[in-house]
Amino acid sequence: MRTTIIASAAALFIGGASVLTLAVPAFAATASDTPVTVEVTGGDLTISAPAQSVNLGSVVTSGNAQTVSALLGNVEVTDNRGGTAGWTATASATDFTGPQTISTSTFGLVVYTAPQATVTGTATVTPSTESSLYPGGRVQDATDVNGSNTATWDPTIAVTIPANALAGTYSTSITHSVS
Repeated sequence: MRTTIIASAAALFIGGASVLTLAVPAFAATASDTPVTVEVTGGDLTISAPAQSVNLGSVVTSGNAQTVSALLGNVEVTDNRGGTAGWTATASATDFTGPQTISTSTFGLVVYTAPQATVTGTATVTPSTESSLYPGGRVQDATDVNGSNTATWDPTIAVTIPANALAGTYSTSITHSVS
């Protein structure tokens, strides 16, 4: 781009001497900066688990303890906080109720086994070796988080039916949480 400068000259006589002055017109700024910002807000940290009833199978009443087990169904943590903080998923259950009570508070009678999670995004998710559902405990831990991520796993639930258990249907509810 070519710019033309027009100047005007004027001569002044001061005390017998002449002084030549040039008047140059003012120019508008050729650049202007405008600050621009954008805010990225964090979302939620959530957990979801199967809502339908899971049947662990059946056994015939016996004078010996017996164990039944089945997959619970996919449990998923969604971390949309958009940060670097890790998270911990936990699971707990109350006693099985039915014709009699099957206690979850006796270690080893009700076991939650979490496999390695399938992860999307950036996070290192490790299953916990704790497996008791009473009083509940860690089932997955996420570290090295960077931004949004999800982790999905399908745990195995195993219940030891005590010797001489009364015939009938027993039920409990497994509660998952994440923080």
